[in-house]
Amino acid sequence: MGSKEGRSRSHEWRVFYAALAAGAPAVAVSCWLLWAGDHPLRVRLTFSLLAVGAWLAGSLLLRERVVRPLQTISNLLAALREGDYSIRARGAGADDALGLALLEVNTLSDTLRSQRLSALEATALLRRVIEEIDVAVFAFDGDHRLRLVNRGGERLLGQPSERLLGRPAETLGLIGCLTGDSPRTLEIGFPGGAGRWEVRSSTFRQDGRPHQLLVLSDLSRVLRAEERSAWQRLVRVLGHEINNSLAPIKSIAGSLRSLAARSTRPSDWEQDLATGLQVIEGRSEALGRFMSAYARLARLPQPKLGSVSVAEWIRRVATLETRLQVQVVLGPEVAVTADGDQLDQLLINLVRNAADAALETGGGVRVTWRTAAGVVEIEVEDEGHGLPDPGNLFVPFFTTKASGSGIGLVLSRQIAEAHGGALTLEPRAGGRGARARLRLPLGARDPETTRLLPEL
Repeated sequence: MGSKEGRSRSHEWRVFYAALAAGAPAVAVSCWLLWAGDHPLRVRLTFSLLAVGAWLAGSLLLRERVVRPLQTISNLLAALREGDYSIRARGAGADDALGLALLEVNTLSDTLRSQRLSALEATALLRRVIEEIDVAVFAFDGDHRLRLVNRGGERLLGQPSERLLGRPAETLGLIGCLTGDSPRTLEIGFPGGAGRWEVRSSTFRQDGRPHQLLVLSDLSRVLRAEERSAWQRLVRVLGHEINNSLAPIKSIAGSLRSLAARSTRPSDWEQDLATGLQVIEGRSEALGRFMSAYARLARLPQPKLGSVSVAEWIRRVATLETRLQVQVVLGPEVAVTADGDQLDQLLINLVRNAADAALETGGGVRVTWRTAAGVVEIEVEDEGHGLPDPGNLFVPFFTTKASGSGIGLVLSRQIAEAHGGALTLEPRAGGRGARARLRLPLGARDPETTRLLPEL
């Protein structure tokens, strides 16, 4: 601070000395002419003092006119540095250099004030969002001490923020969440609740110092809701199919009981009895097949991962369809990490469905694949009649085929999702038919994802 004041005084004195030097020749010539002439001593002294006084006063005035605006600009900049954007400089304008400099300082003050208001509003919005979101958010400094917590974090730890801020993560029971992979799933118990949590952590810097952001999402409620929804769908489907089988069984059994209770039976009663028992047997077998198919769908095993060449996989499955020639359009040589047997089952279902549709119209089936954005995309196209009811394609046991089971597409999608992929069906662009599009990740899938999927 002292050196800055010394430099300021040095500049002020340099301006003063420069003004003295500028006026020195004129004062010297005036005094020489005054003392060289035939003038009384009093006149010489008086005018000499006036000349020297005017010289000093003009130099001081010039020094003030140069230094004062610089001090004004310095004060304005200091106010901006302190965050005070309300001070404005007078005399700002574009008519002269000094006015232009003051105008730019005023404009800078307005800009900084606008940016500060925007930053405050954005910060307030961010804080409101953090407070309202239904996840626990924590921020720790480099020493693992808590610096920020939202309402979800307060509820999770069972204490208000005033008692939590500044405490180390170890005493809060969060030190294990700050290390390890992100995201990941952990079974943890907290004062505010226990269950399965998705843990996400990342680093950021504030004031040049490293901090760590921790986000805990409660998966238990989501999983319970999915489980409840899955059970509701299961009960609806099972109830519908079981009632469809039990209704005729009950009706025929009642008719046979009435026939057996008669004292005199018709001559063809044995034939009626055999027919009724045959119907009961057929409906019982159909119900048994239905339950076996549903059990097969619900017990899909965990994939046994290995390297699967996409080209070999597609060519192998295409040769299994003997009713027509499946056209395979070669794509890039890539491999996926997956269960080869399950992928065979998936693609067999898609190719068989496409072949069934193509045979109705005399069309063909084509299989292509390509890679994009870390995934391999396999397309199975047919030239059939198209999709009859797109809304029910993945509804269990919905089928438009006389001999169909209605589980092929559902099972195929379940296999795709178990491998971290997706399966969609859509109308074929630019012509009749349909297109099945399967996406599988080229990298290794996350086995934790499959564990979190609700079972049927």
